[in-house]
Amino acid sequence: MQHKKSQPMSDIEKVKCLIIGSGPAGYTAAIYAARANMFPVLYQGVQPGGQLTTTNEVENFPGYPDGVTGPEMMIQLQQQAQRFGTDVRDGWATKVDFSGSVHKVWINDTKEIHAETVIISTGASAKYLGLPSEQQYLLLGGGVSACAVCDGFFYRNQEVVIVGAGDSACEEAHYLSKLCKKVTMLVRSEQFRASKIMQERVRKTENIEIRLNTETLEVLGDGQVVTGVKVIDKTSTEVSEIPATGFFVAIGHKPNTDIFADFLKLDETGYIINVPGTSKTNIEGVFVAGDAADHVYRQAITAAGTGCMAALDAERYLASLE
Repeated sequence: MQHKKSQPMSDIEKVKCLIIGSGPAGYTAAIYAARANMFPVLYQGVQPGGQLTTTNEVENFPGYPDGVTGPEMMIQLQQQAQRFGTDVRDGWATKVDFSGSVHKVWINDTKEIHAETVIISTGASAKYLGLPSEQQYLLLGGGVSACAVCDGFFYRNQEVVIVGAGDSACEEAHYLSKLCKKVTMLVRSEQFRASKIMQERVRKTENIEIRLNTETLEVLGDGQVVTGVKVIDKTSTEVSEIPATGFFVAIGHKPNTDIFADFLKLDETGYIINVPGTSKTNIEGVFVAGDAADHVYRQAITAAGTGCMAALDAERYLASLE
């Protein structure tokens, strides 16, 4: 059977508001859009619930005095969005065409949707070293993290290791130094990539030890939690172990925005550029929320806030067309 190039018109679904992604940004946008009778359709994407599903304890989200697990919170947000009539679906966007007045989005390469408004909340993915031991303890939730601001609190008065050489790595190391007994910072090359001012800040901090030219070989643990990190000094080839209960990776994030590159303005890393103070992109009727546009704050609460903004902006856009 030959594969047809384009689908017959009858297969095209028309929707008022299409939300791509299902973290705090996508679900909050859905709650607001549903309550405004925009009948949102939300596709959950490759990682339903987004980055928060890799977080065990969320203790900094207002309204949860006893804390909540990331997956649990996402289930609650999904239920809240569905209560107001959001159509939550499995699947992910694989292609878009924003060249005309109709916003076309393809799901799983097969289904074509024509949306009056599109809210992009595809988030970002933290980059990891990719070591099997790192991934093991990341999945166990036993001491590997890509967010010092989120998880540093759990390592108070303990010793931790952080990997990275840029501004955000320095910022996170400095943040951890205020909570932890000792922070060992591993930099792969012989120098930082960070700005001079950020380098100075970590160098001046007494409980931060900087190891240049040092590569991580293995995250050590007892099968449940992290107990240390095995590293190699690339100059002397000496292998050593650093005792630590936390292993933080700060080597950057990659926004999940590749499919939008032909139509939306992105910065050099790939974050969607929004009109400051709004969720608007350079395409009328296409809005962005959450970490796909935010490389500064990257918190659940700020993502939720921009999700609200995107739904309100989309609602006003639709009203202006009437």
